[in-house]
Amino acid sequence: MSKITLKCKVFLIVLVSLLTVSLNGCRQADKVGTPIVMAYISTDGSKIVEVEYYLQSVSTASQVDEVLELLATTPSKLEYTAPLAQEIEVLDVTVNTDSVVLNLSREYSQLDSITEILTRASIVRSLTQLEDITYVAIQVEGSDIRDNDGVLVGRMTADSFIDNSGEEISSYEKTTIRLYFANEDGTALKAVNRTLAYNTNIAMERLVLEELIKGPASSNTEVSALLSSDTKVISVIVQDKVCYVNLDETFLNYSTDVAAEIIIYGIVNTLCELNNISRVQFSVNGDSNVMFRESISLNNEFTKDLSYVEVE
Repeated sequence: MSKITLKCKVFLIVLVSLLTVSLNGCRQADKVGTPIVMAYISTDGSKIVEVEYYLQSVSTASQVDEVLELLATTPSKLEYTAPLAQEIEVLDVTVNTDSVVLNLSREYSQLDSITEILTRASIVRSLTQLEDITYVAIQVEGSDIRDNDGVLVGRMTADSFIDNSGEEISSYEKTTIRLYFANEDGTALKAVNRTLAYNTNIAMERLVLEELIKGPASSNTEVSALLSSDTKVISVIVQDKVCYVNLDETFLNYSTDVAAEIIIYGIVNTLCELNNISRVQFSVNGDSNVMFRESISLNNEFTKDLSYVEVE
């Protein structure tokens, strides 16, 4: 009887091994359970990796626990990284009617900005795969987290990490872009390199333009913003290496001591750092027959001009 039991155990172990998916070490080949798409971080820490998984739990609370356990488990084959396996401890979990509040240990607040947003995206996108969970809030030792600008993040949804025409997010990746801001007195340009995580569904030309509108980091007192942070990008399209930038009227009405040429060529030089852009055409609310600061006609195509860059 003991021999039969031992054989059965060996058979079951072999069977389970055969059904194990090599990507995450979880039993999915038979596709039994509730299907979700887990979000992990690539091993190089540059993007989100999606992994199909079948939950074995039934209740929402137990599914939340199962997802969090997966997010804290390092895979046997290192194709991706489990975000909560980075010495981050889940101190408390509160499951409400349509939301989850995670209270994490202080190690979370020690993550660099890129790893933090990837970790946050991984947690939120995984948990909101659950049928009854729409919102996720993250705390660190009882305090709500804030973004790089010190603004409370609050409750997040899957859409918090999507910025496109409704398409599903494919991944976040890490990149370094070059932005041109004005020098302290607004008479020349200075280049600033910025490393950030971005959604690959966002066109790079829109990304750099929006980063330019955000302005320089508050800690960088050597450069000044070119544009008002309220400037709206109506559209930005690249065709035949010409970037057509359509901004709202804030672009014209913004009061600043920065010279007109510095603003224009700060935008042009920034966009022309991209390989697919060699010229820039501006318009305001769709109209390019506009004078900028009563001195520069926007009814022209502008090319990169590094003569406006301050020589160090």
